[in-house]
Amino acid sequence: MKKRVWTACEDQILKDYIKMHGEGKWNKIARATGLKRCGKSLRLRWLNYMRPDIKRGNIAEDEEDLIIRMHKLVGNRWSLIAGRIPGRTDNEIKNYWNSNLKKKVA
Repeated sequence: MKKRVWTACEDQILKDYIKMHGEGKWNKIARATGLKRCGKSLRLRWLNYMRPDIKRGNIAEDEEDLIIRMHKLVGNRWSLIAGRIPGRTDNEIKNYWNSNLKKKVA
């Protein structure tokens, strides 16, 4: 198994395979593509970085306010919070909270 930064070539192989065969059965995808990465690594790469519907870039002020309000209501349930913000992943919300917002709120 590889434990290093993803390359553009690996990203393209994964993207092409998913376009042809769809998501799911990540261990099968790992074997079929020959990427020498575990299924979990492929799944996380796809869900958190490569999905076409993911919104990239800075988090807007209204998104920030929503994250703060939702965190007061539900705590660290990042997937619930991310479900209210289209195009943002729970991992991105969690990282943004821990690196930026936690300091503002405290």
